[in-house]
Amino acid sequence: MTVPVFRFAPSPNGHLHLGHAYSALLNYRSALATGGRFLFRVEDIDTVRCTPELERDMLEDLAWLGLTWEMPVLRQSENFSAYEDALQKLEGMGLTYRAYLTRAEIKRFVAERESAGASWPRDPDGAPHYPGDGAVLSDEERRRRVDADAPFAVRLDMRRALKRVREPVTWRECTAEMPSSPAGPEWFEARGIRADPAAWGDVTLARKDTPTSYHLSVVVDDAGQGVTDVLRGEDLYHATSVHRVLQMLLALPEPRYRHHRLILDDDGRKLAKSNRSTSVRDLRNSGVQIPDIQERLGISSTV
Repeated sequence: MTVPVFRFAPSPNGHLHLGHAYSALLNYRSALATGGRFLFRVEDIDTVRCTPELERDMLEDLAWLGLTWEMPVLRQSENFSAYEDALQKLEGMGLTYRAYLTRAEIKRFVAERESAGASWPRDPDGAPHYPGDGAVLSDEERRRRVDADAPFAVRLDMRRALKRVREPVTWRECTAEMPSSPAGPEWFEARGIRADPAAWGDVTLARKDTPTSYHLSVVVDDAGQGVTDVLRGEDLYHATSVHRVLQMLLALPEPRYRHHRLILDDDGRKLAKSNRSTSVRDLRNSGVQIPDIQERLGISSTV
């Protein structure tokens, strides 16, 4: 059997919270239980919000939790050429296009449609599907933006992409969230899930000033690092549809997927940096010990 490879890949745009700790510990302990490898990856494509100071704090917090990982660490900001290569392959297949509408223009167009009683498709995260420049802009305005090299997004033409794969898009979802020690064969059992990439519309793959998006970089990095098992939060369950179609288009290997439960706050909301959820660093500074965190997360103190 191939040696399992797990990874934890946060963004250093804020301090880690308990949801991050849970995912990191699950991946680390899964690697130990299966005799596999554990990788740490820094998803820092946002070079403005992600800072070296926050990355340093993140590494300190993970080490305090008892995690160790293989070196060197992959930083996405140092891997832009790989994403550009993947994007060029998709462009060469005729599957991408430049989209010049701003977020405000998309929002206004959809609001006008919906206020008139028409429905408009939205992706699983609630964002409206891209309407296409021609639905909003005149031919003259479109030419003006192209000639002026205005800001744009590079989007995947999902309809063409699905025609190209010409087969049902599926993924393998493993049901076990925490392995036994050592992990038995049930840990690797998976059921086939029918993906629905069309539900996402024409997803963004890059922007004029950023050569990649999360969707593109995550599949390129997982393939490049030989990740066999993607263990992540259930909030990314539906995004697997996009990742699988990109893997099929780019002829990348298919990992196994597991989507674990989310850690919620007292109001039942998902922990998030944007909500200023209590960080692992704050808990450390207040005197909370590792066993206390493990108890809060429902993780045993032994592997």
